[in-house]
Parts: sequence; C-alpha cells; structure tokens
Amino acid sequence: MRFFVVGMMTASPFAARAQQAARVYSIGYLAGSNRTPQLDAFLQGLRDLGYVEGQNLAIEYQLAAGQLQRLPEMAANLVRLKVDVIVAGTSLAALPAKKATTTIPIVVLASHDGIGTGLFASLARPGGNITGIESFSSGHQRQTH
Repeated sequence: MRFFVVGMMTASPFAARAQQAARVYSIGYLAGSNRTPQLDAFLQGLRDLGYVEGQNLAIEYQLAAGQLQRLPEMAANLVRLKVDVIVAGTSLAALPAKKATTTIPIVVLASHDGIGTGLFASLARPGGNITGIESFSSGHQRQTH
C-alpha cells in the first residue's frame, strides 16, 4: 500500500512539487469501527515516509463506531470534502466509497472477498479507482495492482 500513497503524492513533476512545497495532502479515512490495527499501521507507514498529520498531511476521519448504516453518508461526505484519496479500513467501508465516487482513488487496507462482493474486477486488474490488499482464508494476503 505504501507504493500507492507514495506514487500518488509524488506523481507531479519535481519542478511542480518544488513550487508547491507547502502542499498539504488530504486523506479521507473511512471505517466501520473507531480504532483498528490497520489504522495504526497505516499512520505509522505514513510517518515512516515523512508524512505528518498537521504538517504536510490532513486526515478526515469518518468512523462509524459500529453503525455501519452510516458508511454511505460518511463516504459521500468525504467526496464533498474533495479529499485526495479515500482509505477504507475494510471491504465494508470500501463498498460505499466505491458507490460514492469513480474519480477519487480508494485504497482498501483489508478486503475480504473483494471479487465476490464486486469491489474488485479481479486481483490482477481491480479496475476503476480502487486498489488495496485482499485477504485470503489461508492467512495469506495479496496486493492488487
């Protein structure tokens, strides 16, 4: 997943980035629960890459606290806020995000049966604006491309 965030944030040419040194990237974090190991690992990964919340990174948290029926409304709110990327904690959060936008990139931290639920077209080619990590019952994880 690091490659996606880094790739997204470094996609502009070096000269353009030098002119926009003060740019603050915005991430919409959408999850069905308040705090997860995936969120902690994601935030640590961002820090390891030099992205610090409140300095060069703003995160809009949309946490449903177990009230999953709120996820579509929260996903729509992230779209209205025009975040640079939506990070979904699980497939349950990614599905409403996918319905809310076809243009904002979506990264799924932990997908389960992403193909069966219609989240990804295939593992090799997830399709659209979505990518992430698919978990398999055997305990192995595979990254989509």
